[in-house]
Amino acid sequence: MADIDLSRLSILLAEDSPFLRSLLTNSLKILGVGTVTTVDDGGEAIKFLQLVKEDPMKAGVMSVDIVFTNWQMSPVDGMMLLRWIRRHKDSPDRFVPVVMVSGYSEPDRVREARDMGVTEFMAKPFTINSISEKLNSVIYKQRQFVHNNSYFGPDRRRRNVEIKGEDRRVNTYDTPGVEVVRV
Repeated sequence: MADIDLSRLSILLAEDSPFLRSLLTNSLKILGVGTVTTVDDGGEAIKFLQLVKEDPMKAGVMSVDIVFTNWQMSPVDGMMLLRWIRRHKDSPDRFVPVVMVSGYSEPDRVREARDMGVTEFMAKPFTINSISEKLNSVIYKQRQFVHNNSYFGPDRRRRNVEIKGEDRRVNTYDTPGVEVVRV
């Protein structure tokens, strides 16, 4: 990450553990991230995202570029926050990259987060290198967004593979980065 300037990047971090919140904040700062705003749970993250939309000066940031969230928090967990970001009519930016952080990294959990629209999944325990890799992926490996009756989020396909039969993905919007899947 040393080759790019992250000083203008603004990250919202929702983490209920003070130790992990401090560890993630310091790691992001070491990587050069300019602004890291921390909250204790998904409910506070939702309030902060709404404040940024309504009064950026009061929030202290003009926008949130990336959201890092722990999965398991109370009362509002990371999956509820992700669902709100991707699906709620009051979400200020349905396209914001979301990195889910969890100690429960079984394949079923990763699939559940992917199917809810997570951009990246980072398992605990993490290293500064894994944080750097997730930032690198969010910045350099952006994926088209897909919208259909049951899903809104980054394209879940990460590999370009030969598709047998007709490709049902049809881009029906003029909005760059938005793709609709007809099923």
